[in-house]
Amino acid sequence: MADAKPLPDGRPSAAATSSSHSALTGVGPTSSHFSGLAMIGRMYMQRGSGSYFCTASVINSPHHNIVLTAGHCLDARAGGGSMAFVPQWTAANPRPHGIFPVATDSRGRSRVWIDQRYYDRGHVKGAPWDVAFAQVGARGDGKQVQDVVGGNTLVTGRGYVFPRVKLVGYPNSDRQPLTCTSSTKRFTPTDGTPGSYLRIVCADYRSGTSGGPFLANFDSRTGTGDVVGNIGGWKTGGPTADISYSPYFGSDIRRLYNAAVSGAEPARPGTPH
Repeated sequence: MADAKPLPDGRPSAAATSSSHSALTGVGPTSSHFSGLAMIGRMYMQRGSGSYFCTASVINSPHHNIVLTAGHCLDARAGGGSMAFVPQWTAANPRPHGIFPVATDSRGRSRVWIDQRYYDRGHVKGAPWDVAFAQVGARGDGKQVQDVVGGNTLVTGRGYVFPRVKLVGYPNSDRQPLTCTSSTKRFTPTDGTPGSYLRIVCADYRSGTSGGPFLANFDSRTGTGDVVGNIGGWKTGGPTADISYSPYFGSDIRRLYNAAVSGAEPARPGTPH
């Protein structure tokens, strides 16, 4: 893990900012490095020395084994297996809670749920469904991820406007994750991209932060909140690092979560429907 290299995730990859800086400035609220939250971490490929590529978070579920990230993080990787979730990664303590491998089926394909429309329509026309749920296996001692680190609650159908949202993400080159608190509003693209999106202004959310959760009703005592979005959607999370977007979490996202919880056969690229 110490030798792991970053993979691009579709977000802007501005020049790396030193993690010794306590705050990063941009067009809106500053973001700052922090020691992270237990239920948010990095997604890794496990082949060779491994590589990391996106942010993911644990979602409360009956079987305690579901994580959320962006669809564009996993759509090209779901067929090959060998992925893992590492909660609360920092360079100083790279696996404080262990490693949770993404589960695979009998054919070695990752247990990843992405809406069929995202596979079929791609990153632009499919942007409203840029969401992925993954089932992760237990760590070496048999404990499920939610039992180890806790989880956040998926909330759907609550609209676009939230006065206080905590945004957490892992820029590829940084030694700690970023946090920022800001408000969201509705954004409807005029470039032909379908749908409307949550928009949040937070500085310096670069490549690697895709999939990071939008946490409303965040409780600093427990470190938990309601997940009302995740970095992705329009232009895979936005064309600049200082403004991020999320697909709207409505009934489609709830159905996708329910499919992951039930263990239904995931959609695959090119699957008839």
